[in-house]
Amino acid sequence: MDSHDALPAHAPVVIVGAGYAGLSAAVHLRDRGIDALLLEGSDRVGGRVLSERRGSTVLDHGGQWVGPTQRRLLAFAKRFGCTTFPTWNTGHHLELWHDGTRCPYTGAGPEQGPGMSEYLAAADRLDALAARIRLDDPPSTPEAAAWDSETAHSFFERTISSADARRRMALAVQGVWSCEPRDLSLFHLLFYLAAAGGFEQLMETEGCAQERRFTAGAQAPARAAAAHLGPALRLGRRVLGVEQRAGEALVHTDAGTVRTRRVVMATPPEATAALSFTPALPLARRRWIHRSPMGEVAKIHAVYPTPFWRESGLSGQATLYGDHPVGVVFDNSPEDAATGVLVAFVYGDRLRRWHTAQHAARRSDVLAALTELFGHRAAEPLDYTEKIWPADAWAGGGYAAVPTPGTWYAHGADGWRAPTGLIHWAGTETAEVWHGYIDGALASGERAALEVADSLGEPG
Repeated sequence: MDSHDALPAHAPVVIVGAGYAGLSAAVHLRDRGIDALLLEGSDRVGGRVLSERRGSTVLDHGGQWVGPTQRRLLAFAKRFGCTTFPTWNTGHHLELWHDGTRCPYTGAGPEQGPGMSEYLAAADRLDALAARIRLDDPPSTPEAAAWDSETAHSFFERTISSADARRRMALAVQGVWSCEPRDLSLFHLLFYLAAAGGFEQLMETEGCAQERRFTAGAQAPARAAAAHLGPALRLGRRVLGVEQRAGEALVHTDAGTVRTRRVVMATPPEATAALSFTPALPLARRRWIHRSPMGEVAKIHAVYPTPFWRESGLSGQATLYGDHPVGVVFDNSPEDAATGVLVAFVYGDRLRRWHTAQHAARRSDVLAALTELFGHRAAEPLDYTEKIWPADAWAGGGYAAVPTPGTWYAHGADGWRAPTGLIHWAGTETAEVWHGYIDGALASGERAALEVADSLGEPG
């Protein structure tokens, strides 16, 4: 794992990107007795998963949760001895509306809350449509052309009469896709729902995607996998491009060139777009990459001496509608509650407004929202930290890329994840199960490893 070691001149397989997709591909190839060299341009593994210890508290600046149906991630964590604990879900959650209305509730939502009944009915309609998506070959879904030609915004406008229900659905889109409903096609929304197992799986905590957290942070399994790979992983080795010749590929880096039989690209679309490919990638693949912008999200942590909101019977979970900079809040305290941690998310249009301000103003705006939710003690954290993902040099945004409307139908068949000569494609954006999540990244790495093993004539 020493970044100062010279690169080998040859490697049977080269994997580009040491996020969870690249790590998964490397581990699965090693399990099959195939040597792979894993190259990562940054100084760490994990990609869009980043855990930081600040004092005695571990903060997850990127992906952090795991649910019971995310079996690959749970198995990966178990293999490397990384434990989890339940997300704090006890007490009343809060809604704060654009007109100042404050709604405490328990469960999935306030039964009598503004627009709640229509919102639930709309979620049921979406689940029914999502059941028609062909996950193994999404563009072959019969309704793909129509659904990929309509934005989520226009679908909500014509099918949901309640303005408050539309506000709920807009925040749901912002929270899952880190974009606005106008940026998301109905098809990609439905594909995502199908890949996760339904609307509720994406939105809720108990039994769903946000059920558990990692004791040592969500980056812990990635770090353990990196230690397992040892010198097969090289950090600080920026890949510049891939050149394909008859029977071999040349991976050009800032530290030299490696010849290989197969390449696995496990980088986000924005990072992939910065690389050179010789010969040029097929048109469908180029269009897919360039029409898959990353989501826009910032994740902010405020650390307190204790999770004081629990004393008032509050869970720390909140959703905010209207002009507040923050959209969603969770209790992100450690399992032993040695400190209290609130994590706040800023999405889409809110992010575009908020991130242009100076740090002091951004901090003041977030703490004002937390204070409105949880009282004056929220105004004075011991620690405050921001991770603005569009400013990340390697990811370019989060949580995942969102193909623009029309991209799935026009370019999905050949551009989504079909191998390009000697290049195989991984990354959560290429997953058909838990697409956009850590579990999807692991699934994509496993699939790419199987493709490579088959192409090399190795046992699967």
